[in-house]
Amino acid sequence: MSATELDQAVRLLVGQVGHWQQPRWAATATTGNVPRADLVHRLVQEIANLAADVEGQPRRVVPRLDNDLALPDQLRVVAADLLAAGAGDEVLARAAAEVTATRGAL
Repeated sequence: MSATELDQAVRLLVGQVGHWQQPRWAATATTGNVPRADLVHRLVQEIANLAADVEGQPRRVVPRLDNDLALPDQLRVVAADLLAAGAGDEVLARAAAEVTATRGAL
């Protein structure tokens, strides 16, 4: 899995949700019984955890901002952090799979 493929998966998800307003974020995801915003925040946290692991740093909680419209930007940032950390193919594949699964669950 290349950095380009992870970038593409993130761009597809951001393209899907980037225009959503608060009611769409608050709606229940198609899989699971959680709001869509919670699902995307979980993804953001997972990718941040992967970046911390690659960097050999402690995992940190990604803040849940008051405005869910910031979630696409948070996703872009943590994905960029993972790429900048020099993640290997296995980690990039895991991250891309998480992004794709989340996209499907929304």
